[in-house]
Amino acid sequence: MPPKPARVLVLTDTAPTLSVIVPTLDAAPLLDRTLAIAGAAASAFEMELIVADGGSTDGTLDIASNHGARVVRARPGRGGQLAAGAAAAQGDWLLFLHADTRLPAGWQAAAAEFIADPQNAERAAYFRFALDDRSAGARRLEWLVALRVRLLALPYGDQGLLLSRAFYDALGGFRAIPLMEDVDLMRRIGRRRLIAFDGAALTSAARYRSGGYIGRPLRNLCCLALYFLGLPPRLIARLYA
Repeated sequence: MPPKPARVLVLTDTAPTLSVIVPTLDAAPLLDRTLAIAGAAASAFEMELIVADGGSTDGTLDIASNHGARVVRARPGRGGQLAAGAAAAQGDWLLFLHADTRLPAGWQAAAAEFIADPQNAERAAYFRFALDDRSAGARRLEWLVALRVRLLALPYGDQGLLLSRAFYDALGGFRAIPLMEDVDLMRRIGRRRLIAFDGAALTSAARYRSGGYIGRPLRNLCCLALYFLGLPPRLIARLYA
C-alpha cells in the first residue's frame, strides 16, 4: 500500500484545529494502532498528525508515512522531541501522546467538548491511566497512578495531554530535558488548571512485564523523589538508565 501524503492542516474559521504530536524512537511495534486511533478524529477536527522522531532505525518512519503523519526530526530525548513537534505544529490546540498509548473510544467527542468551552483556554486535560494487561500487578499500578494524580496533580505523558497552543506557549512549553519533561510541565500548569477526562488511555504494559510491577514503579518513584529534591534531570536520567 503506497504511503499517504502528509496531512497539511488547513486552518478554518468553523472547525477546531488540532495537532496530535507523538514522540518516537524505534516505536514500530506499537505506533500503527496509536496513529490509526488518533487519525480517526479527522472527521471531528481539522487536524494533523506529527511524529517527532529521535532517530528511529526500524519501521517507525514508514508507519508514520502510511498514516499521513508529518515527520519532524529531533535529537533523541522525549522533552526535546515534544518541543520540536510543538514548534512545527500548526493547530490552535495540541494533543501530546506517547507512541505506546492508545486513545479511548469516544475521545474525539470529549476533546471537542473541552475545546469548545472558553473556560478551558488556559486549562489542560488528560485521560485516566490504564494498561493492556489483565494481571493483578497492572491493576495495582493503575491504582497507584490514580493516587499519584489525586495527591500530587501529576498525570504523566502516557495519559495524553490536551491544551491550547496559546496556553502551551504561555507556559514555556516542554523543556529539552532528558527526563521528567512531563512532570516539569505539569508543575507549571498546576492542579487548578488540570481537567481529567472520563476515558482511559490504554498504554502498553511491555516495559512493566520486563522491568517488573514492583521494581520499575519503585525506580520511577525514586527518580521523582530525586527530582523534587532538586537533582538535575541529566543526573536522574543516568540513574534511570
